[in-house]
Amino acid sequence: MAINQDNVRLVFGLKLKQLRLDKGMSLSELSQKSGLSISYINEIEKGKKYPKSDKILALAGAIEVDYDTLVSLKLSKRLEPISDLLSSNVLTELPLELFGIDPANLLEILSDAPTKISAFVGTLIEIARNYNMSIEKFYFSALRTYQEMHDNYFEDIELEAERFLTEQNVHATSLLDEASLETILKEQYHYTIEPINERNNPEFATVRSLTITNASGTRLLINAHLSSVQRAFIYGREIGYLYLNLKNRLHTTALVEAESFEQLLNNFKASYFGSAVIIKRSLLVPAVADFFAQKTWQPEKLIQLIHDFNTTPESFCYRLSNILPRYFGINQIFFSRFNNFVGQNIFHMTKEMHISRKHYPHTVRDEHYCRRWVALTILNDLGEIIQAKQPPRILCKAQKSTYIDTRDQYLVVSFAQPMSPTPNLNVSVSMGIYLDEQTREKLAFLEDPALTSREVNQTCERCSLFDCRERIAAPVILQKKHKNEELRKALRKMIN
Repeated sequence: MAINQDNVRLVFGLKLKQLRLDKGMSLSELSQKSGLSISYINEIEKGKKYPKSDKILALAGAIEVDYDTLVSLKLSKRLEPISDLLSSNVLTELPLELFGIDPANLLEILSDAPTKISAFVGTLIEIARNYNMSIEKFYFSALRTYQEMHDNYFEDIELEAERFLTEQNVHATSLLDEASLETILKEQYHYTIEPINERNNPEFATVRSLTITNASGTRLLINAHLSSVQRAFIYGREIGYLYLNLKNRLHTTALVEAESFEQLLNNFKASYFGSAVIIKRSLLVPAVADFFAQKTWQPEKLIQLIHDFNTTPESFCYRLSNILPRYFGINQIFFSRFNNFVGQNIFHMTKEMHISRKHYPHTVRDEHYCRRWVALTILNDLGEIIQAKQPPRILCKAQKSTYIDTRDQYLVVSFAQPMSPTPNLNVSVSMGIYLDEQTREKLAFLEDPALTSREVNQTCERCSLFDCRERIAAPVILQKKHKNEELRKALRKMIN
């Protein structure tokens, strides 16, 4: 079993404590039999100290086991889940301090009640296995939690982006476009930029970019099918890696390459920097304030803002998630992204983030998302445009969505466009804003009759709206819940 050297002390301590308890010995009794002080044994059991050979012999003799058994890294069956955790790279690679956790305190918790903690860890591992959670998905979940903890706003990166813009002599009302960013990469960072050769490397046909650094310099390979806006973001992210001095990096955003949490975190920081230099907060905040002050819902103005900032709907929505909590006090929001192939009634949620105590929508397994969501209906609209051989364009729709069970209401703004470079694949990105009293006052267009209102739910399997025309699956989970409730009522009657 490969256990990080830093955790060997903890394994020894856990093992000593479990053997002592199995023998029914107190710390005082072990102290008397081994000749070691209670405080010293306590520190050993907490994983703070690793004893020398003579003291290990004394402890082994006191609890009546041989030396090799005591120093072996093999833990008992009851402690196997903790052993699995320690032998994984989760504790060593996940920067626990980012989440306000002192690693030393975590190890002390593990040592205080090893059997109980082991059962809890085992439960988490079992859940992860049942849901096929790979270490990469765990890292992505941890990164998403980190973003949510900070309302997805990072002042330090914002300041670094503004410092970079000042150094580049970018005027207060000016924006960096693709050509400017490409020039910076080539002239200041000595990058070579060239298209991906799909004929020689067909496996990279759907990869947007690939960064290769060796003794001869740095090459940035770009997918030839990307738009100018997509290339600009890639250039901005590359500059982010360099300007923020982020060494441990992804060379492509393909999931298969993610080897550590640090790589994903650095990719997020570089991407945040890229968005901040392209979509300047000094220009975005007043533009959004003006839009919120409109008396009528005007989606074309949002689309125009996307074009003005030379960005994509996804980057624009994501940038909104940075500034809405900080500058508008709108801090109960969600961001989601769905993929859909033209002509198919199948939708995959590929990204979600909640800066909210309300958690809709959410990723579900083996269920069908509510077909009343504007995030899905807008994809159907775009699919019809493409099937009709009309020129594809960015679509924008909004909907006031009221969840049937909770009566929570959201304003959901969705954009849809083809997902280059994959043929017939469309993507929708959505920003959901929870409509409490304070937020309603900030959105002047909210009562515009042109704004559609619909009742929605999470999934068909959980929905009580039986006359729904869009339903594509029976409410099996809801029916099971009702059946269990009736059973509980019947049991209570019998008991009483």
